[in-house]
Amino acid sequence: MSNAVSALSEAVLSGADPGELEACPLPDTYRAAFLRREDQEIFTGAKDKDVRRSIHVGDVPTPELAPDEVLVAVMAAAVNYNTVWSATFEPVPTFRFLRDLARHGGWDARHDRDYQVIGSDAAGVVVRVGAAVRHWKAGDKVVIAPPVIDEQESGAQQDGMLSSRQLAWGFETNFGAFGDYALVRATQLVRKPAHLTWEEAACNTLCLGTAYRMLIGDHGARIKMGDVVLIWGATGGLGAYAVQLVLRAGGIPVGVVGSADKADLLDRLGCRHVINRQELGFTDGGAEADSTQAWRELGSAIRKRVGEDPHVVFEHVGRNTFGASVFVARRGGVVVTCGSSTGYTHQYDNRYLWMKLKRVIGSHGANYHESVEANRLLELGLIVPALSRVHPFEQVAEATRAVQLNTHAGKVGVLCLAPREGLGVDDPLLREQVGEERLRTFRDHASC
Repeated sequence: MSNAVSALSEAVLSGADPGELEACPLPDTYRAAFLRREDQEIFTGAKDKDVRRSIHVGDVPTPELAPDEVLVAVMAAAVNYNTVWSATFEPVPTFRFLRDLARHGGWDARHDRDYQVIGSDAAGVVVRVGAAVRHWKAGDKVVIAPPVIDEQESGAQQDGMLSSRQLAWGFETNFGAFGDYALVRATQLVRKPAHLTWEEAACNTLCLGTAYRMLIGDHGARIKMGDVVLIWGATGGLGAYAVQLVLRAGGIPVGVVGSADKADLLDRLGCRHVINRQELGFTDGGAEADSTQAWRELGSAIRKRVGEDPHVVFEHVGRNTFGASVFVARRGGVVVTCGSSTGYTHQYDNRYLWMKLKRVIGSHGANYHESVEANRLLELGLIVPALSRVHPFEQVAEATRAVQLNTHAGKVGVLCLAPREGLGVDDPLLREQVGEERLRTFRDHASC
């Protein structure tokens, strides 16, 4: 690491004031985890597309800052499933996204490199702001919302996620979360919750914002008190926040998990109604995806626990579960979907959709307002981080591998500039009020 990097890093870690941060020169390069364009074909014919083969750690050039951008010193980051997609070059290599972005010219041309710094969740300290940035300054402690939008489009004024150039930071753009520095738009910055550590703060924004939009926001299911909500993957990154949001909204979550161990974690979250999908034949192989009998057994299991069909189904698994989700939703119910980790091509019986007046809502990410509102729930201590384990930066590929194999619960974090866990707490009183036991729900379970 160069002296320039060390000087700026030390200034950040010591809590230097804005003037001192701005006086520290930016390094020419910085440490990052990245993919290489030359590796796009390495998994051709491979049965196990092990992301540890494609994720590299090393120095990359520091990008130039556009007027509406901010450079953040990343203290900690977290793994999302889109990093698995990036690192396996599926369904398409993300270098294609970088090439398409660069075609717009101007500042966008910087993104098309022979490497891509990946990662879509981070917490850190602002060290530089562009000339057009108004609401942020060096020294601000922030978390980063992943949507990158063209705020000058008319659709973006209605809902940022309607921007035709809406991109996922660190997936469809370069210079993402897994590095000592990250390049972001000013409209991605959200205030860091003061009672959380760096690693706790880094793990929430993508999944919590996505779940908030799906369940609470104006563009999603808009659940109300008493609604029964079926949540697939209820201890995963998305599901863990969905469970908490449903509980806080006065709803009744029914969590679907894949093991007794994860059922115990749901109980710790306060979810009383749990279904082990393995016991119903919903296995990782997905053979039950088109099985009406399996769907009926799932519906029966839900009614046995809560006495009625779900008002809302929280769907992100895709191919293996979508048919069941449409089937089990009540008459007039809603399936809200944001992803398809088991496959994008879904098959379901359309009679159960149209004849029972059900709806399917497509949801993607969270707009800026939704991200801020979701973060506010964290700031109030109403929602707790779903962080289960933390890796040192050198093990970012191992962290991503855990997500690829689904051997984790909640979110997997990565330390970047933060030298150890437990740093970054600025409001110990609120932390005490929220309670270490609640804040460590996933960490303590992972250590059992």
